[in-house]
Amino acid sequence: MATSNYNDAGLELPELDEPRSYRIGFVVSEWNDGITQNLFQGAFDTLIDAGIIKENIVRWNVPGSFELVYGAKKMAESFDMLDAIVVIGVVIKGETRHFDFVCQGVTYGIQKLNIKGDIPIVFCVLTDDNIDQSRARSGGEKGNKGIEAAMAALKMGKLKRDARFYKD
Repeated sequence: MATSNYNDAGLELPELDEPRSYRIGFVVSEWNDGITQNLFQGAFDTLIDAGIIKENIVRWNVPGSFELVYGAKKMAESFDMLDAIVVIGVVIKGETRHFDFVCQGVTYGIQKLNIKGDIPIVFCVLTDDNIDQSRARSGGEKGNKGIEAAMAALKMGKLKRDARFYKD
């Protein structure tokens, strides 16, 4: 659910049956915490606006983006009643290939959890060339990707609930 420009305003919240019953988890990287906190706040505010109650939002912090995979795995195991989990991080390109390895590892890890698990995990990890790009995408001129991630989490949570209905 990526966008190339600032257009958060064009995104619509999904219509939810009983939004107060939705439970959303967040695993947030502490690395570049100014950026990740802005992303989380955008996501959190979006969920509250959608009618999700604060008590149904769980947040765990992990040291960095690479640790998001383990955090999401443990959160899914600990809270099987969650409708969705959002992982929030930022990886900024430096002078070495570390950027490539972290981005690839996190992407593959979250993909694997989505394939094997029952709780959808939404990927909100910025992979930018510099800090200015990250700032622009975490509440700056390019919007807040946390808002998009929250909307994706609600849509995936609804899909999870709908799929359960058809299975029963």
